[in-house]
Amino acid sequence: MVALQIRGVDDAVKDALAERARARGQSLQAFLLSLVQEEARRSSNLAVLDQFEGRCDGSRLTPGEADDALEQHRAERDGRGTDDARPARSSSAT
Repeated sequence: MVALQIRGVDDAVKDALAERARARGQSLQAFLLSLVQEEARRSSNLAVLDQFEGRCDGSRLTPGEADDALEQHRAERDGRGTDDARPARSSSAT
């Protein structure tokens, strides 16, 4: 493992971070390590999302339409038919 050091941190910034660490029941070291690990994880996620940038093969359904389509499929799969499914949403609903 490598050790990281940050220089030039204002006392007010250090105090704010220490308070957040205390509120989480962590040492400042553990809290800062969790922040660094979270940032690294997000960077990995962004790299994956970047691979899909510009693709146009996804759904054009609104979230409400997608929800209705899933419910209809589940009703058909479960043999309920569509009369037992939730009522369709109005396209003007947000």
